[in-house]
Amino acid sequence: MDKNQLGFLVFILLASAGLSSCGNGGNTIVPAVTAATATVTPQFKVFQPQDVVLFSGGTKKVPLDIAFGSAAFHLQTDPANIVYTMSDRGPNIKCKDSFKVFGAAVGFCPTGNKIFPVPSFSPSIFKWQIDHTGVTLLETIKMKDAAGKPITGVSNPSSVLLPTEANYDKNAVAFAGDPNGLDPEAFVKMQDGTFWVGEEYGPSILHLSATGRVIERLVPSGVEVQLAAATYPVVGSLPAILSKRKLNRGIEDIAISPNEQFLYFLMQSPLANPAVADYKTSRNARLFKFDLVTKTVVGEYVYQLDLPATFSADATTVQSNVKLSEMVATGLDQLIVLERVSNTTKLYRINLAGATNIFGTNWDVIGTLPSLEQSNLITAGIASISKTLAMDSSVDYPGLLPPKVEGIGLLNNNELVLINDNDFGIFASPTQITIIPPLP
Repeated sequence: MDKNQLGFLVFILLASAGLSSCGNGGNTIVPAVTAATATVTPQFKVFQPQDVVLFSGGTKKVPLDIAFGSAAFHLQTDPANIVYTMSDRGPNIKCKDSFKVFGAAVGFCPTGNKIFPVPSFSPSIFKWQIDHTGVTLLETIKMKDAAGKPITGVSNPSSVLLPTEANYDKNAVAFAGDPNGLDPEAFVKMQDGTFWVGEEYGPSILHLSATGRVIERLVPSGVEVQLAAATYPVVGSLPAILSKRKLNRGIEDIAISPNEQFLYFLMQSPLANPAVADYKTSRNARLFKFDLVTKTVVGEYVYQLDLPATFSADATTVQSNVKLSEMVATGLDQLIVLERVSNTTKLYRINLAGATNIFGTNWDVIGTLPSLEQSNLITAGIASISKTLAMDSSVDYPGLLPPKVEGIGLLNNNELVLINDNDFGIFASPTQITIIPPLP
Protein backbone atom coordinates (compact mmCIF):
# COMPACT_ATOMS: atom_id res chain seq x y z
CA MET A 1 0.00 0.00 0.00
CA ASP A 2 1.26 3.47 -0.86
CA LYS A 3 1.13 6.05 1.87
CA ASN A 4 0.29 9.52 0.56
CA GLN A 5 2.48 12.51 1.10
CA LEU A 6 -0.35 14.35 2.76
CA GLY A 7 1.35 17.70 2.33
CA PHE A 8 0.44 17.59 -1.36
CA LEU A 9 -3.27 17.34 -0.56
CA VAL A 10 -4.95 20.73 -0.39
CA PHE A 11 -8.32 21.48 1.18
CA ILE A 12 -10.05 24.56 -0.19
CA LEU A 13 -12.53 26.71 1.69
CA LEU A 14 -16.04 26.88 0.28
CA ALA A 15 -17.11 30.24 1.58
CA SER A 16 -20.88 30.14 1.15
CA ALA A 17 -23.84 28.20 -0.09
CA GLY A 18 -23.11 29.79 -3.45
CA LEU A 19 -19.84 27.82 -3.54
CA SER A 20 -17.49 30.74 -4.11
CA SER A 21 -14.04 29.61 -3.04
CA CYS A 22 -10.79 30.87 -1.67
CA GLY A 23 -7.78 28.91 -0.55
CA ASN A 24 -6.90 29.03 3.14
CA GLY A 25 -5.41 25.60 3.63
CA GLY A 26 -8.22 24.49 5.95
CA ASN A 27 -11.48 22.62 6.01
CA THR A 28 -14.85 24.27 6.08
CA ILE A 29 -18.51 23.79 6.77
CA VAL A 30 -20.81 25.28 4.17
CA PRO A 31 -24.17 26.65 5.31
CA ALA A 32 -26.92 25.43 3.02
CA VAL A 33 -30.70 25.59 3.20
CA THR A 34 -32.42 22.32 2.37
CA ALA A 35 -36.01 22.02 1.21
CA ALA A 36 -37.21 20.80 4.59
CA THR A 37 -35.37 22.92 7.12
CA ALA A 38 -32.33 25.12 7.61
CA THR A 39 -29.32 22.87 8.19
CA VAL A 40 -25.56 23.07 8.06
CA THR A 41 -24.19 20.86 5.29
CA PRO A 42 -20.48 20.05 5.68
CA GLN A 43 -18.72 20.32 2.33
CA PHE A 44 -15.04 20.15 1.43
CA LYS A 45 -13.04 20.63 -1.75
CA VAL A 46 -10.03 18.33 -2.07
CA PHE A 47 -7.18 18.72 -4.52
CA GLN A 48 -4.00 16.79 -5.21
CA PRO A 49 -1.94 17.74 -8.28
CA GLN A 50 -0.91 14.96 -10.64
CA ASP A 51 0.87 16.38 -13.70
CA VAL A 52 0.96 19.29 -16.13
CA VAL A 53 0.78 18.02 -19.70
CA LEU A 54 1.84 19.74 -22.91
CA PHE A 55 0.36 18.02 -25.95
CA SER A 56 2.03 17.85 -29.35
CA GLY A 57 0.60 20.69 -31.43
CA GLY A 58 -1.27 22.08 -28.44
CA THR A 59 -1.39 25.74 -27.53
CA LYS A 60 -1.83 25.36 -23.78
CA LYS A 61 -0.66 23.15 -20.94
CA VAL A 62 -3.28 21.12 -19.08
CA PRO A 63 -2.89 20.77 -15.29
CA LEU A 64 -4.20 17.44 -14.06
CA ASP A 65 -5.14 16.42 -10.54
CA ILE A 66 -6.30 13.20 -8.89
CA ALA A 67 -9.96 12.33 -9.42
CA PHE A 68 -10.97 10.78 -6.12
CA GLY A 69 -14.70 10.42 -6.71
CA SER A 70 -15.87 7.75 -9.14
CA ALA A 71 -17.28 5.78 -6.20
CA ALA A 72 -17.46 5.72 -2.40
CA PHE A 73 -18.11 3.16 0.33
CA HIS A 74 -18.30 2.95 4.11
CA LEU A 75 -18.11 -0.44 5.82
CA GLN A 76 -20.45 -0.44 8.80
CA THR A 77 -17.93 -2.33 10.98
CA ASP A 78 -15.14 0.17 10.24
CA PRO A 79 -14.65 3.20 12.49
CA ALA A 80 -17.56 5.58 11.94
CA ASN A 81 -15.43 8.23 10.22
CA ILE A 82 -13.58 5.96 7.76
CA VAL A 83 -14.76 6.18 4.14
CA TYR A 84 -13.15 4.78 1.00
CA THR A 85 -13.39 6.34 -2.46
CA MET A 86 -12.03 5.30 -5.86
CA SER A 87 -10.70 6.75 -9.09
CA ASP A 88 -11.63 5.48 -12.51
CA ARG A 89 -9.16 4.59 -15.30
CA GLY A 90 -7.23 7.85 -15.26
CA PRO A 91 -7.06 11.06 -17.29
CA ASN A 92 -8.54 10.60 -20.74
CA ILE A 93 -9.77 12.98 -23.43
CA LYS A 94 -12.01 12.32 -26.38
CA CYS A 95 -10.13 12.84 -29.64
CA LYS A 96 -12.90 15.17 -30.80
CA ASP A 97 -12.23 17.40 -27.76
CA SER A 98 -8.52 17.93 -28.49
CA PHE A 99 -8.98 21.54 -29.61
CA LYS A 100 -11.29 22.44 -26.74
CA VAL A 101 -9.02 20.94 -24.07
CA PHE A 102 -5.51 21.76 -25.26
CA GLY A 103 -5.82 23.76 -28.47
CA ALA A 104 -4.57 21.15 -30.94
CA ALA A 105 -5.64 21.35 -34.54
CA VAL A 106 -8.59 19.28 -35.67
CA GLY A 107 -7.40 15.79 -36.55
CA PHE A 108 -5.04 15.25 -33.58
CA CYS A 109 -6.43 11.71 -33.51
CA PRO A 110 -9.47 10.01 -35.11
CA THR A 111 -12.87 10.82 -33.63
CA GLY A 112 -14.27 8.02 -31.51
CA ASN A 113 -10.98 7.26 -29.78
CA LYS A 114 -9.24 8.41 -26.60
CA ILE A 115 -6.13 10.29 -25.59
CA PHE A 116 -4.40 9.02 -22.44
CA PRO A 117 -2.02 11.84 -21.40
CA VAL A 118 -0.70 9.77 -18.46
CA PRO A 119 -1.03 6.15 -19.67
CA SER A 120 0.94 4.83 -16.67
CA PHE A 121 -1.74 6.00 -14.20
CA SER A 122 -2.93 3.19 -11.93
CA PRO A 123 -6.60 3.17 -10.87
CA SER A 124 -6.66 3.46 -7.09
CA ILE A 125 -8.77 3.17 -3.96
CA PHE A 126 -8.41 5.92 -1.34
CA LYS A 127 -8.94 5.66 2.41
CA TRP A 128 -10.24 8.80 4.14
CA GLN A 129 -11.12 10.05 7.57
CA ILE A 130 -14.25 12.15 7.07
CA ASP A 131 -16.45 13.94 9.57
CA HIS A 132 -18.19 17.29 10.03
CA THR A 133 -14.94 19.04 10.94
CA GLY A 134 -12.73 17.97 8.05
CA VAL A 135 -11.34 15.28 5.77
CA THR A 136 -7.95 13.58 5.79
CA LEU A 137 -6.54 11.30 3.12
CA LEU A 138 -4.95 8.36 4.94
CA GLU A 139 -3.89 5.89 2.28
CA THR A 140 -3.82 5.11 -1.44
CA ILE A 141 -4.18 1.52 -2.67
CA LYS A 142 -3.14 1.06 -6.29
CA MET A 143 -4.68 -1.77 -8.29
CA LYS A 144 -2.13 -4.45 -9.23
CA ASP A 145 -1.85 -7.68 -11.19
CA ALA A 146 -1.20 -11.08 -9.62
CA ALA A 147 2.53 -10.35 -9.38
CA GLY A 148 2.02 -6.98 -7.70
CA LYS A 149 2.73 -4.86 -10.78
CA PRO A 150 0.54 -1.72 -10.99
CA ILE A 151 -2.33 -1.97 -13.46
CA THR A 152 -3.11 0.80 -15.94
CA GLY A 153 -6.45 2.21 -17.03
CA VAL A 154 -5.63 1.86 -20.72
CA SER A 155 -8.37 0.30 -22.87
CA ASN A 156 -8.39 -3.46 -23.37
CA PRO A 157 -7.49 -4.65 -26.89
CA SER A 158 -10.51 -4.14 -29.15
CA SER A 159 -12.35 -7.01 -30.82
CA VAL A 160 -15.78 -7.74 -32.27
CA LEU A 161 -16.91 -9.16 -28.92
CA LEU A 162 -15.13 -6.52 -26.83
CA PRO A 163 -15.12 -3.22 -28.75
CA THR A 164 -13.02 -0.50 -27.14
CA GLU A 165 -11.43 2.77 -28.22
CA ALA A 166 -8.01 3.09 -29.83
CA ASN A 167 -5.44 4.67 -27.51
CA TYR A 168 -3.32 7.76 -28.26
CA ASP A 169 -0.67 9.45 -26.15
CA LYS A 170 -0.02 13.18 -25.69
CA ASN A 171 1.98 13.21 -28.93
CA ALA A 172 -0.87 11.71 -30.99
CA VAL A 173 0.97 8.39 -31.24
CA ALA A 174 -1.27 5.32 -31.16
CA PHE A 175 -0.34 2.55 -28.73
CA ALA A 176 -1.63 -0.96 -28.09
CA GLY A 177 -4.47 -1.88 -25.80
CA ASP A 178 -3.67 -3.43 -22.43
CA PRO A 179 -5.34 -6.78 -21.55
CA ASN A 180 -4.81 -5.88 -17.88
CA GLY A 181 -6.41 -2.44 -18.28
CA LEU A 182 -9.30 -1.56 -15.99
CA ASP A 183 -11.90 1.20 -15.89
CA PRO A 184 -13.27 0.80 -12.35
CA GLU A 185 -16.47 2.67 -11.50
CA ALA A 186 -17.87 1.13 -8.30
CA PHE A 187 -16.68 -0.92 -5.35
CA VAL A 188 -17.44 -2.34 -1.92
CA LYS A 189 -15.12 -3.30 0.91
CA MET A 190 -15.66 -6.65 2.63
CA GLN A 191 -15.17 -7.42 6.32
CA ASP A 192 -12.07 -9.48 5.44
CA GLY A 193 -10.48 -6.34 3.97
CA THR A 194 -10.81 -7.35 0.32
CA PHE A 195 -12.73 -5.38 -2.29
CA TRP A 196 -15.23 -6.15 -5.06
CA VAL A 197 -15.12 -3.72 -7.96
CA GLY A 198 -17.49 -2.96 -10.85
CA GLU A 199 -15.72 -2.17 -14.12
CA GLU A 200 -16.73 -0.84 -17.54
CA TYR A 201 -14.45 -2.31 -20.21
CA GLY A 202 -15.43 -5.99 -19.78
CA PRO A 203 -17.82 -5.19 -18.35
CA SER A 204 -16.61 -7.05 -15.30
CA ILE A 205 -16.60 -7.49 -11.57
CA LEU A 206 -13.26 -7.97 -9.86
CA HIS A 207 -12.18 -9.34 -6.51
CA LEU A 208 -9.16 -7.45 -5.15
CA SER A 209 -7.00 -8.26 -2.16
CA ALA A 210 -6.69 -5.74 0.67
CA THR A 211 -3.50 -4.50 -1.01
CA GLY A 212 -5.17 -4.06 -4.41
CA ARG A 213 -4.02 -7.23 -6.21
CA VAL A 214 -6.54 -8.75 -8.61
CA ILE A 215 -7.65 -12.13 -7.25
CA GLU A 216 -9.97 -12.70 -10.21
CA ARG A 217 -11.84 -10.77 -12.87
CA LEU A 218 -15.26 -12.08 -13.89
CA VAL A 219 -16.34 -11.14 -17.43
CA PRO A 220 -19.21 -12.08 -19.78
CA SER A 221 -18.91 -15.59 -21.16
CA GLY A 222 -16.63 -15.50 -24.22
CA VAL A 223 -14.84 -12.28 -23.31
CA GLU A 224 -12.22 -14.17 -21.28
CA VAL A 225 -10.74 -15.39 -24.58
CA GLN A 226 -10.10 -11.79 -25.60
CA LEU A 227 -8.20 -11.18 -22.35
CA ALA A 228 -6.09 -14.34 -22.33
CA ALA A 229 -2.89 -12.29 -22.12
CA ALA A 230 -3.88 -10.68 -18.81
CA THR A 231 -1.48 -11.32 -15.94
CA TYR A 232 -4.23 -12.11 -13.47
CA PRO A 233 -7.06 -14.71 -13.55
CA VAL A 234 -9.95 -13.89 -15.91
CA VAL A 235 -13.10 -16.03 -15.74
CA GLY A 236 -15.97 -15.90 -18.25
CA SER A 237 -18.80 -16.51 -15.79
CA LEU A 238 -21.13 -13.52 -16.26
CA PRO A 239 -24.08 -13.64 -18.67
CA ALA A 240 -22.93 -13.30 -22.29
CA ILE A 241 -25.62 -10.66 -22.93
CA LEU A 242 -23.48 -8.19 -20.95
CA SER A 243 -21.00 -8.10 -23.82
CA LYS A 244 -23.62 -5.88 -25.48
CA ARG A 245 -22.76 -3.06 -23.11
CA LYS A 246 -22.44 0.35 -24.72
CA LEU A 247 -18.81 1.47 -24.73
CA ASN A 248 -18.12 3.46 -21.53
CA ARG A 249 -21.50 2.45 -20.06
CA GLY A 250 -20.56 -0.75 -18.23
CA ILE A 251 -20.96 -1.86 -14.61
CA GLU A 252 -21.13 1.50 -12.84
CA ASP A 253 -22.92 0.44 -9.65
CA ILE A 254 -22.18 -2.30 -7.12
CA ALA A 255 -23.46 -3.05 -3.61
CA ILE A 256 -23.14 -5.79 -1.00
CA SER A 257 -25.93 -7.30 1.11
CA PRO A 258 -25.51 -6.82 4.88
CA ASN A 259 -24.75 -10.54 5.32
CA GLU A 260 -22.13 -10.33 2.53
CA GLN A 261 -23.67 -13.23 0.61
CA PHE A 262 -24.91 -11.23 -2.36
CA LEU A 263 -23.37 -8.65 -4.65
CA TYR A 264 -25.73 -6.43 -6.60
CA PHE A 265 -24.46 -4.78 -9.76
CA LEU A 266 -26.24 -2.45 -12.13
CA MET A 267 -25.40 -1.32 -15.64
CA GLN A 268 -24.93 2.42 -16.07
CA SER A 269 -27.27 2.42 -19.06
CA PRO A 270 -29.42 0.04 -21.08
CA LEU A 271 -27.44 -2.36 -23.25
CA ALA A 272 -26.71 -1.57 -26.90
CA ASN A 273 -28.91 -4.50 -27.76
CA PRO A 274 -29.15 -5.30 -30.54
CA ALA A 275 -27.58 -2.00 -31.66
CA VAL A 276 -26.31 1.33 -30.31
CA ALA A 277 -29.51 3.03 -31.45
CA ASP A 278 -31.44 0.93 -28.92
CA TYR A 279 -29.26 2.00 -26.00
CA LYS A 280 -29.90 5.62 -26.93
CA THR A 281 -33.68 5.40 -26.60
CA SER A 282 -34.24 2.62 -24.06
CA ARG A 283 -35.10 3.16 -20.40
CA ASN A 284 -34.62 -0.50 -19.37
CA ALA A 285 -31.38 -1.02 -17.43
CA ARG A 286 -30.39 -4.39 -15.97
CA LEU A 287 -29.65 -5.04 -12.28
CA PHE A 288 -28.05 -8.36 -11.30
CA LYS A 289 -27.89 -10.28 -8.02
CA PHE A 290 -24.74 -12.40 -7.65
CA ASP A 291 -24.27 -15.14 -5.03
CA LEU A 292 -20.74 -14.94 -3.63
CA VAL A 293 -20.97 -18.46 -2.19
CA THR A 294 -21.72 -20.17 -5.51
CA LYS A 295 -20.13 -17.44 -7.68
CA THR A 296 -23.21 -17.36 -9.89
CA VAL A 297 -25.86 -14.86 -10.92
CA VAL A 298 -29.15 -15.73 -9.20
CA GLY A 299 -31.29 -12.75 -10.17
CA GLU A 300 -31.75 -10.16 -12.90
CA TYR A 301 -34.23 -7.31 -12.74
CA VAL A 302 -35.20 -4.26 -14.77
CA TYR A 303 -34.54 -0.80 -13.39
CA GLN A 304 -36.51 1.70 -15.47
CA LEU A 305 -34.78 5.05 -15.91
CA ASP A 306 -36.58 8.36 -15.45
CA LEU A 307 -37.35 10.58 -18.41
CA PRO A 308 -34.67 13.24 -19.03
CA ALA A 309 -37.11 16.13 -18.64
CA THR A 310 -37.52 15.26 -14.94
CA PHE A 311 -33.91 16.29 -14.22
CA SER A 312 -34.78 19.94 -13.83
CA ALA A 313 -31.26 21.35 -13.44
CA ASP A 314 -30.30 19.83 -16.80
CA ALA A 315 -31.86 21.15 -19.98
CA THR A 316 -31.93 17.88 -21.89
CA THR A 317 -34.43 15.74 -23.76
CA VAL A 318 -31.87 13.04 -24.60
CA GLN A 319 -32.72 9.76 -22.87
CA SER A 320 -29.14 8.45 -23.01
CA ASN A 321 -27.99 11.39 -20.88
CA VAL A 322 -29.69 9.72 -17.91
CA LYS A 323 -27.20 7.48 -16.08
CA LEU A 324 -27.03 5.19 -13.06
CA SER A 325 -23.85 6.04 -11.17
CA GLU A 326 -23.87 4.48 -7.69
CA MET A 327 -25.71 2.00 -5.49
CA VAL A 328 -25.58 1.03 -1.80
CA ALA A 329 -27.47 -1.75 -0.01
CA THR A 330 -29.55 -0.93 3.06
CA GLY A 331 -30.91 -4.45 3.56
CA LEU A 332 -31.40 -7.73 1.74
CA ASP A 333 -32.67 -6.75 -1.74
CA GLN A 334 -33.13 -3.15 -0.55
CA LEU A 335 -30.88 -0.49 -2.04
CA ILE A 336 -30.31 3.19 -2.69
CA VAL A 337 -29.59 4.05 -6.34
CA LEU A 338 -28.07 7.27 -7.66
CA GLU A 339 -29.69 8.33 -10.93
CA ARG A 340 -28.41 11.49 -12.59
CA VAL A 341 -27.74 13.57 -15.63
CA SER A 342 -24.96 16.05 -14.87
CA ASN A 343 -26.31 18.83 -12.68
CA THR A 344 -29.21 16.90 -11.16
CA THR A 345 -28.68 14.03 -8.72
CA LYS A 346 -31.58 11.84 -7.62
CA LEU A 347 -31.44 9.17 -4.94
CA TYR A 348 -34.04 6.41 -5.08
CA ARG A 349 -34.85 3.75 -2.52
CA ILE A 350 -35.57 0.51 -4.35
CA ASN A 351 -36.78 -2.96 -3.36
CA LEU A 352 -36.43 -6.04 -5.56
CA ALA A 353 -39.52 -7.63 -4.00
CA GLY A 354 -42.27 -7.76 -6.59
CA ALA A 355 -39.95 -7.24 -9.56
CA THR A 356 -39.80 -9.93 -12.23
CA ASN A 357 -36.65 -12.06 -12.16
CA ILE A 358 -35.74 -12.42 -15.84
CA PHE A 359 -32.45 -14.24 -15.31
CA GLY A 360 -32.03 -17.26 -17.57
CA THR A 361 -34.95 -16.32 -19.81
CA ASN A 362 -34.93 -15.42 -23.49
CA TRP A 363 -34.18 -11.83 -22.47
CA ASP A 364 -30.62 -13.03 -21.79
CA VAL A 365 -30.22 -14.62 -25.21
CA ILE A 366 -28.27 -12.55 -27.73
CA GLY A 367 -30.46 -12.32 -30.80
CA THR A 368 -33.83 -12.23 -29.02
CA LEU A 369 -36.06 -9.77 -30.87
CA PRO A 370 -37.48 -7.51 -29.81
CA SER A 371 -34.78 -7.24 -27.17
CA LEU A 372 -35.46 -6.21 -23.58
CA GLU A 373 -34.05 -2.81 -24.46
CA GLN A 374 -36.57 -2.42 -27.28
CA SER A 375 -39.56 -3.71 -25.33
CA ASN A 376 -42.48 -2.13 -23.52
CA LEU A 377 -42.37 -3.77 -20.09
CA ILE A 378 -46.13 -3.85 -19.63
CA THR A 379 -46.62 -5.54 -22.98
CA ALA A 380 -43.79 -7.97 -22.17
CA GLY A 381 -45.33 -8.83 -18.79
CA ILE A 382 -42.30 -7.64 -16.82
CA ALA A 383 -42.65 -5.84 -13.50
CA SER A 384 -39.80 -3.37 -13.07
CA ILE A 385 -38.15 -2.59 -9.75
CA SER A 386 -40.23 -0.32 -7.52
CA LYS A 387 -38.63 3.10 -6.91
CA THR A 388 -39.30 5.70 -4.21
CA LEU A 389 -37.69 9.12 -4.65
CA ALA A 390 -35.72 10.03 -1.52
CA MET A 391 -33.72 13.05 -2.74
CA ASP A 392 -33.67 15.34 -5.76
CA SER A 393 -30.74 17.75 -5.60
CA SER A 394 -32.52 20.37 -7.69
CA VAL A 395 -35.25 20.52 -5.02
CA ASP A 396 -33.51 19.53 -1.79
CA TYR A 397 -30.04 21.02 -2.35
CA PRO A 398 -30.37 23.56 -5.17
CA GLY A 399 -26.99 24.88 -6.25
CA LEU A 400 -25.08 22.95 -3.59
CA LEU A 401 -23.94 19.69 -5.16
CA PRO A 402 -21.32 19.67 -7.93
CA PRO A 403 -21.86 18.09 -11.35
CA LYS A 404 -21.30 14.36 -11.81
CA VAL A 405 -21.91 13.09 -8.28
CA GLU A 406 -20.89 9.43 -8.55
CA GLY A 407 -20.11 8.21 -5.03
CA ILE A 408 -22.22 7.45 -1.95
CA GLY A 409 -20.85 6.39 1.42
CA LEU A 410 -23.63 5.42 3.85
CA LEU A 411 -22.41 6.21 7.37
CA ASN A 412 -23.40 4.38 10.55
CA ASN A 413 -25.74 7.23 11.55
CA ASN A 414 -27.35 7.06 8.08
CA GLU A 415 -25.81 10.32 6.94
CA LEU A 416 -24.51 10.11 3.38
CA VAL A 417 -21.10 11.14 2.09
CA LEU A 418 -21.37 12.25 -1.55
CA ILE A 419 -18.40 12.79 -3.86
CA ASN A 420 -18.16 13.79 -7.52
CA ASP A 421 -15.98 12.65 -10.41
CA ASN A 422 -14.06 15.74 -11.52
CA ASP A 423 -12.45 14.00 -14.56
CA PHE A 424 -8.95 14.63 -13.21
CA GLY A 425 -9.39 18.39 -13.54
CA ILE A 426 -9.36 18.28 -17.34
CA PHE A 427 -12.23 20.76 -17.42
CA ALA A 428 -11.07 22.59 -14.26
CA SER A 429 -13.80 21.09 -12.07
CA PRO A 430 -12.94 20.48 -8.39
CA THR A 431 -13.59 17.36 -6.32
CA GLN A 432 -16.09 18.04 -3.55
CA ILE A 433 -17.06 15.89 -0.57
CA THR A 434 -20.48 16.67 0.90
CA ILE A 435 -22.19 15.15 3.94
CA ILE A 436 -25.99 15.21 3.81
CA PRO A 437 -28.57 14.18 6.45
CA PRO A 438 -30.26 10.74 6.44
CA LEU A 439 -32.75 10.14 3.66
CA PRO A 440 -36.46 9.84 4.44
